[in-house]
Amino acid sequence: MFDFADAAWSNDWAWGVPLIILTVLVHAFGLVLIRDSIVIELPLILHARRSSTVLAVLIIVTVLLLTVLHAAEAFAWAAAYVALGARPDLASAILYSLNAMTSYGHVDIFLANHWRLMGAIEALNGMMLFGLSTAFLFAVLREHWPAKLRR
Repeated sequence: MFDFADAAWSNDWAWGVPLIILTVLVHAFGLVLIRDSIVIELPLILHARRSSTVLAVLIIVTVLLLTVLHAAEAFAWAAAYVALGARPDLASAILYSLNAMTSYGHVDIFLANHWRLMGAIEALNGMMLFGLSTAFLFAVLREHWPAKLRR
């Protein structure tokens, strides 16, 4: 059982808040790079502005790149867990991190007792990051939805 009285929560916040800031900055820069290199450039390369094919390609490429971005951010949390001794190995730390970030909640892997608050902090971070990704995908859909399908 987790003993709240013995928890060193200040350490969880001291590590969790900078990780949130880092991952949100990485995510924001990643979104800018995806927008500049894919969302703006791909329709020009394909010589089409608003077609169903361009939209499909844009969404596929964007979702793949967002998946890589989220994986890198989960890896940053996992690396912190291993460095802090909250998880003994990188494989279980990554599984835990993805579980926390997505709020999946079905993995029986836990952090060391005095680091458990970081899992909740990472879940908060995941909500922010997935919210940014959802807003970004909506903006891409809104900008590139074919005119003939808007009617």
